[in-house]
Amino acid sequence: MCYFQRRFVSVWHAVLLIFCFLPFSHAEAIEVVERAELYKIFGQYGIDGTFVVSNPAGKQIIVVNLERARQRKIPASTFKIANSIIALETEAVADVDEVIPYGGLPQKFPQWEHDMSLRQAIRVSNVPVYQEVARRIGLNRFRHWLSKFEYGNQSIGSNVETFWLRGPLKISAVEQVSFLNAFLTDELGISGQTTDSIKQITALERKGARVLHGKTGWSAHTFPQTGWFVGWVKSDAGFYPFALNIDMRGRGDRHKRKGIAKEILSELGIY
Repeated sequence: MCYFQRRFVSVWHAVLLIFCFLPFSHAEAIEVVERAELYKIFGQYGIDGTFVVSNPAGKQIIVVNLERARQRKIPASTFKIANSIIALETEAVADVDEVIPYGGLPQKFPQWEHDMSLRQAIRVSNVPVYQEVARRIGLNRFRHWLSKFEYGNQSIGSNVETFWLRGPLKISAVEQVSFLNAFLTDELGISGQTTDSIKQITALERKGARVLHGKTGWSAHTFPQTGWFVGWVKSDAGFYPFALNIDMRGRGDRHKRKGIAKEILSELGIY
């Protein structure tokens, strides 16, 4: 259980210190800066949500909507980052360019009806390809690696094809950032080759010297539905891991995930 000591409160933001056993920490103090005024961006999109970003040193996180940031939700396709890492580390997949069969069955989206490499599949969020990867990994190895990563509630149940899509696996926005921070600072205990490969396949766009990496997710099996966008910004100052989740009413809200995150990152001068 974390102990929160409130240090400063104003209409606009609060600064707190967290003393807790966050993943990959040893009861060290992490400064939390709550930027309540940035919640207006969610309001402009007409939606509820939260946003968390860490500074490159990992000693400070900026949070919009702290209460929600600590609530665990189904990770949906954001789990493809962890799934890809585990696939490479266990050699369930040789590399990010090995072509993986999708199974030949009709799919929800036509772009999923193709055999693909991880490099291709993560970009179109190809569920059947990643389900084949998950079958190769198996439940026992997932349990080992998610415990090693301290990933969310680490609960995967008995269905290797759906635990990240329908539960029981859940993770909070704060935990997403902690996981990504550990990945970016080489604290996950994985190979440098795997790290480099994941950075390659998650790169989305560039703005000058800054590169945006990330993965969206959409949990359509809950009410309200949950939309995610998690990733990091690489800049000359280092890496800024972030996580956003929002309530979604359907496909019409899917563009809001990246839109809100990029506006907040811009307001903070990060991207």
